[in-house]
Amino acid sequence: MNKRITEAFAKGKAFIPFVTCGDPSLDVTEKSYMPMEEAGADLIELGIPFSDPTAEGPVIQGANLRALSGGVTTDKVFDMVEKIRKNSSIPMVFMTYANVVFSYGIERFCKRAAEVGMDGMILPDVPFEEKEEFASVAEKYGLDLISLIAPTSHERISMIAKEAEGFVYCVSSLGVTGMPKPDHHRHRSHGGTRQSPERHPMCRSFGISNPEQAKKMVSQADGVIVGSAIVKLCETHGADCVPYIKEYVKSMKDAIR
Repeated sequence: MNKRITEAFAKGKAFIPFVTCGDPSLDVTEKSYMPMEEAGADLIELGIPFSDPTAEGPVIQGANLRALSGGVTTDKVFDMVEKIRKNSSIPMVFMTYANVVFSYGIERFCKRAAEVGMDGMILPDVPFEEKEEFASVAEKYGLDLISLIAPTSHERISMIAKEAEGFVYCVSSLGVTGMPKPDHHRHRSHGGTRQSPERHPMCRSFGISNPEQAKKMVSQADGVIVGSAIVKLCETHGADCVPYIKEYVKSMKDAIR
C-alpha cells in the first residue's frame, strides 16, 4: 500500500475532493490544489478527461468535454502534476478510464505517473476480475490501483476488499455520479469491508454534496469523496472558482472531523 495514501487516513476521517483536470483550465486546476490542501483535503482525486466517462453524471461529463475542447491531454496533466508535487506532499490519485491508460500504454502511463508523484489510480470501467493487467504494472511503480465496490457487488464484496490496495472506494448509490442522494438502504451491503482488523480504509462516494450528508455517511466509513458538487463550482464560477472550492472543502472537512 502506498505510504502517502496510508497517512491520509492516519489522523481521522478523510475528505477527498475530486476535480476534472482542465476544467475550466489546467492553470485553474493547478491553482485550486493548494487551497484545497489548506482547507483540509486529505487526498485529492484528479480526473483525466475522457470523451465517454461512463460512470459520470451530466455534471462531470460536461467538465470532461470542456476540458477536452480546451486541449487537455494526458501529457499536459502529467506536466501539471509535476508542478503541483513540488509544493505538496498529500496523496494524489488519478480517476480515469481504461482506454486512456491503454492508449497511452499501461507501462508508460504508470511509469510517468510515478515519476511525477502520483500515488494511485481509479479505473471505474475495469471489473475486479480483469484488473490484473493494470494492477501488476501499477504495483511495479508503487501505485495503488483502487478497487470499487458497488451496491450490486453482493457476494464479491469480501473478495474485492481482501485484495484491495490503498482504500476501498464504495459507491453509495446505483447510477452515476451526481445522483440526488445516496441509497442508504444499500449501505448495509458494504458492511463486510469493515470486519477485518487488517482491512483497508473505506471511503464512500456518489450522491454526497453537503456537510450534513458527509457527516452522516462518514459515520459508516473512513472518508468521503465528493466530485460533482465541486465540479459545479468550476462550471458556475469559471476562472474565479478557486476561493469557492476552498470554502466548500473546508465546510465538508469541518463536518466530518
